[in-house]
Amino acid sequence: MDTITVPQGRFALARYPVRKAETLRAWDAADEYLLAHLATEEVLEPDRVVLVVNDDSGVLGVALAGSRPTSFGDSYLSRRATEENLLRNGLEADAVSWLSPLQALPERIDVVLMKVPKSLSLLEDQLHRIAPRLGADSTVVAAAMSKHIHTSTLELFERLVGPTRTSLAVKKARLILVEPDPTLDPGPTPWPTTYSLPDGQVITSHAGVFSPERLDIGTRFLLDHLPGSDEPMRVVDLGCGNGVVGTVVALRNPNADLTFVDDSYLAVASAEATYRANLGAARAAEFIVGNGLLDLSGGAAIEPGTVDLVLNNPPFHVNHAIGDQVAWQMFSDARVALCPGGELWVVGNRHLAYHAKLKRLFGNCDVVASNSKFVLLRSVQA
Repeated sequence: MDTITVPQGRFALARYPVRKAETLRAWDAADEYLLAHLATEEVLEPDRVVLVVNDDSGVLGVALAGSRPTSFGDSYLSRRATEENLLRNGLEADAVSWLSPLQALPERIDVVLMKVPKSLSLLEDQLHRIAPRLGADSTVVAAAMSKHIHTSTLELFERLVGPTRTSLAVKKARLILVEPDPTLDPGPTPWPTTYSLPDGQVITSHAGVFSPERLDIGTRFLLDHLPGSDEPMRVVDLGCGNGVVGTVVALRNPNADLTFVDDSYLAVASAEATYRANLGAARAAEFIVGNGLLDLSGGAAIEPGTVDLVLNNPPFHVNHAIGDQVAWQMFSDARVALCPGGELWVVGNRHLAYHAKLKRLFGNCDVVASNSKFVLLRSVQA
């Protein structure tokens, strides 16, 4: 846990989940720049509707809790971080309300404070949803580290919201200052999109979901080796993305019960749409937003020792940072969830050396298949 001092006060903040030897802070210089800018502008008057977008660990929501903002984002981890950081600083739990990406925004938005997301498609989708709620006197300020602001980023703000300019850089961060133009018609969001696999399965991807326009080569490699059986089994597609892996498993294993889990609300919505398009409404499955397998939303639970097969293509980025924390947690959670003899299948780039982690956790790791770029690994629960 670290402490940030900004014009709005001094706050203790931590990422979620709290990990030993955490190397990433709960904020960056772009958060500090945005909060410093707000201290010089009179935009947070009472009764103004404030929307905070992509607040990674809740620093903006916590610092501006007195304005009772609404936080709009796609990450379960960000939601939990905001909740925990409000509590950590003695603030009311409902000081920041939360909206997931597919929930309706307030009819009128007076102030938008955005951290620019890594995904350009997610930014596009968010601006399509936000722009119709703005008035000519609304304030729109976005922030990011300078190296993550591109011409395409600014073009989206300009095309969908209004005239756009950037600030000077401070600590390698910049602000994007936008004047909403109510005469612009952004039209409906182009997301979600769909594409078809060679075997005819239809895949749906919402904005920001990995590989939204075609099957990525790592997933294709995994699909080429997925097992098929008539035996009953419980299968979890962990980090499900658009759900293509779990859907293909369901088609090849007619008696399997499928559960799809991801930190992203839009990923889980994509997985459900993909599954329903290919298996209809009659065959049940679970679709859960959560942090791994042991920290799930909505009171959902996966009991230890109840899963036969976990399929996983773990991410090795946390926003813009590279790290293996997420993969470690996914592997550890799978070990708890698997029944004796249950299997974890992991696909990844060869250079990530997941086999060493899996041997350390499970005591075993076999290579199912490999090529020059990817390796498919299997560990069995004792």
